[in-house]
Amino acid sequence: MMGIRAQQKEKTRRALVDAAFNQLSAERSFSSLSLREVAREANIAPTSFYRHFKDMNELGLTMVDEGGLTLRQMMRKGRQRAEAGGSVIRISVDTFMEVLESNPNVFRILLHERSGTSAPFRAAVAREIEHFISELAHYTEATTKRTPELARAQAEALVTLVFNAGAAALDMKRVDRKILADRLVIQLRMVAKGAESLQQKMEHR
Repeated sequence: MMGIRAQQKEKTRRALVDAAFNQLSAERSFSSLSLREVAREANIAPTSFYRHFKDMNELGLTMVDEGGLTLRQMMRKGRQRAEAGGSVIRISVDTFMEVLESNPNVFRILLHERSGTSAPFRAAVAREIEHFISELAHYTEATTKRTPELARAQAEALVTLVFNAGAAALDMKRVDRKILADRLVIQLRMVAKGAESLQQKMEHR
């Protein structure tokens, strides 16, 4: 069990991460945030920041890791919901759109830093995307009996489509987001059907 001091330190660290997430927007990427702004939002003195993070880069990398983990956890929940009945693609897309609506900045940090100027940030986002692809490839291989190569190719295509749709959906009105989600479901099903057809052709050579 954590001591009181450790609990307080973790609480302050959490407040700093939340403060930085809260300040992200379509117009503001992480690189435009200042240490003072984040500290002020978290209600701590700027000098106290360094007890929790070495610098703003370390805070940003923590946010990238957290953003990727949060999204992966939500997508796992979507797949679990689908196991109870329903289309795994439809439910996964709906779950993803729910995350974008309730916590858009979790995705925004990945989107902004994926093509940002910082090499460590780009590498961190690339790792998170690789986690998505790898997890989805294993799931696809296990549930559809795809070959590892085909499962990987399908997962890469699905993740690319989902990320591109997420980028477009972030600042859309709800009605437009619904139209986009319906289109995304069709696109993902086309990829899945194409992979299934290709698998069958390979088996009957």
